[in-house]
Amino acid sequence: MAQQPSYPNPIQPFQPAPSEDNEIRALLYRYLKHWLIIAICVLLGVVSAYFFNKWSTPIYKVEGTVLVNEARNILGDDLFDAAGLIQNKSNLSNEIGILRSLSLAEETVSQLNLNVSYFRDEFLRKTQLYGNVPIVVQVDFKSPQLVGGMFRLEVLDQQTYNLSVEGEGFAVYNPQTPFQKIQLENPPSFSINYRFGTLAKGDNFELNITNITAATGDVIYFTVEDNLTLSLRYRNALEVATTDKSSTILNIGVQTPNRRLGEDYVNKLMQTYLERELKEKNKASENTIRFIEEQLSGITDSLNFVETRLENYRTENRIFNLSEEGTQIFQRLQEFEKQRSEAEINIKYYRTLQSYLSNDQLGELVAPSLIGLSDPLLNALVSTLSELQAERVRLGANYTEQSPFVREVRGQIENTKQTLRENINSAVNSTQTLLADINSRIRLLEREINLLPETERKLLGIQRQFSINENIYIYLLQKRAEAQITKASNIPKNSILDTARGVGGPIAPKTTRNLALGLALGMMIPIAFITLAFYLNDKVEDPKELEKAIKVPLIGAVGRSVEAEKIPVFQNPRSSVTESFRNIRADIAYLASNTEKLTILFTSGISGEGKTFISVNMAAAYSLMGKKTILVGLDLRKPKIAELFGMANDKGVSTCLSSATPWQSVVKKSEFEHLDVLLSGPVPPNPAELLLKDKFREMIEEIKEAYDVVVLDCPPVGLVSETKQLFSFSDVNFFVFRQNYSPKGNIQIVNNLVEKGNVQKLYGILNDIHVDNGYGYGYGYGYGYNSYGYHEEEKVAWWKRLFKRAR
Repeated sequence: MAQQPSYPNPIQPFQPAPSEDNEIRALLYRYLKHWLIIAICVLLGVVSAYFFNKWSTPIYKVEGTVLVNEARNILGDDLFDAAGLIQNKSNLSNEIGILRSLSLAEETVSQLNLNVSYFRDEFLRKTQLYGNVPIVVQVDFKSPQLVGGMFRLEVLDQQTYNLSVEGEGFAVYNPQTPFQKIQLENPPSFSINYRFGTLAKGDNFELNITNITAATGDVIYFTVEDNLTLSLRYRNALEVATTDKSSTILNIGVQTPNRRLGEDYVNKLMQTYLERELKEKNKASENTIRFIEEQLSGITDSLNFVETRLENYRTENRIFNLSEEGTQIFQRLQEFEKQRSEAEINIKYYRTLQSYLSNDQLGELVAPSLIGLSDPLLNALVSTLSELQAERVRLGANYTEQSPFVREVRGQIENTKQTLRENINSAVNSTQTLLADINSRIRLLEREINLLPETERKLLGIQRQFSINENIYIYLLQKRAEAQITKASNIPKNSILDTARGVGGPIAPKTTRNLALGLALGMMIPIAFITLAFYLNDKVEDPKELEKAIKVPLIGAVGRSVEAEKIPVFQNPRSSVTESFRNIRADIAYLASNTEKLTILFTSGISGEGKTFISVNMAAAYSLMGKKTILVGLDLRKPKIAELFGMANDKGVSTCLSSATPWQSVVKKSEFEHLDVLLSGPVPPNPAELLLKDKFREMIEEIKEAYDVVVLDCPPVGLVSETKQLFSFSDVNFFVFRQNYSPKGNIQIVNNLVEKGNVQKLYGILNDIHVDNGYGYGYGYGYGYNSYGYHEEEKVAWWKRLFKRAR
């Protein structure tokens, strides 16, 4: 690789070294110069948040609390609790699952009759009405109905109204397939007048609307929803959680736009939850009552029959009382018969339990204590099995059969059933033994009865049958009464601690948070766009970055000139732009200090970067020193010098190189002293070949001999090839960049020229400086200081400067 040429350092005024503070200042300035845009965006963000808060529907939080009590101890629990036969006494996860079950939500929605929601149109929103509604809409869900969308009702007078639809989202609910609603692609369209109190019937809807307080001209909106959709919506909106980890108190809440509606729903949900629990607890008593009723229905007929037979026998045989001996036998026999009846009922109860267990009819179990059995283990097993079955049913409403909760309860049920079967078999065997003993004693008494007179013996037999049936009847009536008392005394295990009520004011919209969010977004969005635009910008902008990136010295910076000043060095000699050319001229004196005659070359990477503007004004700056200066236009493809001087580009360099015309004859005098111009001339068909001729070399040598300063305006080196050959004719070469115009790829063009060693004394110039990134560069000598107030500048109105900085 060729050795990189060394460059003399031009003497510049004192500049502070770059520091972290300067970098931070530059970063802040990058955003602050767009302060107006940021301020407008912040204002729009805050205003948008304000109106969002004002027009958003307020959302309220409604909460109630339920106390989940520990399960009451059942007699005999301690006998098999350690074996895992009974469930945990308090399972808050199960209770939360039950409260959030779809079945419980359906029961609640059905009882509250929430199928129709009413709305009034307010500014930019519709407000839901609840309670004192102006109309009442009754829906017949036994026939297909339009659901989901919004109906519009306008009261024409106190007897008639107009019904139409508002918006989309309609579906058809069919009671035959309640889980499969048919979504309508095209919303229904109708506008029909009906009378209040009569059936409004149309395609897929049947409504009966009654006017309560609506006045003529009122417009009311309403929606219709089926129970399943409402239940899913309320279930998903329900929030159930414990107050803390060690507590068994559950907070039950919903977020709703209507506080009263939310309170009614939560209160009814808690009430339904307790009613379902009580219903499960009452099943045992109901089963017992039903079992006794079945027994009573048979014994009543037998009792009536025997009673009639007893009366007829006494009347026919004129015998009303037994003898003393017969009375004693009868009393003893009556006692044994009573014991036998109870034993037979017990065996029948055991057989019933066995049948229920075999057929898995656990919901039909009858509590032994209600039948009169005092076996504590049997009572505990039946009660536990009933509770487990009730728990399984409740969990099944919210969990699948493969859920861990359901599987655990199912395993406990199987274990309890097996233990209960063994206990029943043992009880049946012991009761049958007791019954056999009672029967043997009754047979002994029957032998004594055979010794009585025939009439008294027959009377005793009839009276015995009557007594048996009467005792059984009285016994069953007593047990039925006990079961009814037990059912009436049942209360839910859990209880409502606090009824539902709104918690404070609206929880949404959060006005302070939304305003802060609007402020933050209003600030962050423009900053993000500014940052993105900065990092995506592929144009040369910052002189500091340009100076670090190029491998040649950056000699000077030229500010943006007024559009009317094509040659500001002549037209406005006291401007900062003119001063920047003087600074460059001073630097060149050090860059080519040993040269009495000077040739300067200007090029760029692409067209439009201002190399011709720089060339013309540098030539003007030297002519003001009294040096004989010539500006040579070598951009044969796109000449611009003639336009700046107001000359005709009829002849020039291309004329001399393509004919025998001497260059002296085509040089034109400018209107300024000491400055001549050699235009590029008409555009030739072969500009690159013309500049490579020996004649061109001879012409340049002659020009350099004739003038003190020769300024060569060359074509862009990044676009054409001949410029690289022109570097050999100059003493100092300048590559022109233009702020916010030159692509950053031009930096690599300069670096390539240096690395390949083809160019000596190449320097950079940044043209059209007009964007300040906060480093404080000006338009004077170098770019390390500002010169405001020192040079005469065009006075710009303050509001123009304001918007110029905001751009």
